[in-house]
Amino acid sequence: MQLKEISPTTFLFFKTETHLNELGRFIPVGQELFQEAVKQKLFITGPIHWHYFGFTGEPDKPFTLEVALPISEAPADYDGVFHIKRTEPFKSAVTVHEGNWQTLPDAYGRLIQFMHDNKLKPNGATREIYINSDLHAPAANVTMIQMGVE
Repeated sequence: MQLKEISPTTFLFFKTETHLNELGRFIPVGQELFQEAVKQKLFITGPIHWHYFGFTGEPDKPFTLEVALPISEAPADYDGVFHIKRTEPFKSAVTVHEGNWQTLPDAYGRLIQFMHDNKLKPNGATREIYINSDLHAPAANVTMIQMGVE
């Protein structure tokens, strides 16, 4: 675990308000983002991200989800089905989780403890970067978690 400032990034992204029990229905959005990027001849610079804003883990509390694909630049004339934005630097506590997503809560617990131990205050934004996603062999999943801090 470490404290890092993530450089500004340009994303092609989908945005929605949702609840914890609805997350599974957004898995196909990643493929749709890749298809749109290829169709628009956008240069893809990394794996799919899921960005959470206002997520508390409470099943009934709504939060904002962005499914995002990093791209090299934002074309001025983009008029597609998704949105494009450039982020600001993102100061975050970071860890990498290897294995089944069912054990992601354990990784979050360790990251929250790291933040507590280092007197870091969360800013309400969290990113999950899916470095490797293997739906047939979940033990091979590699997910970077970035919890924003003030």
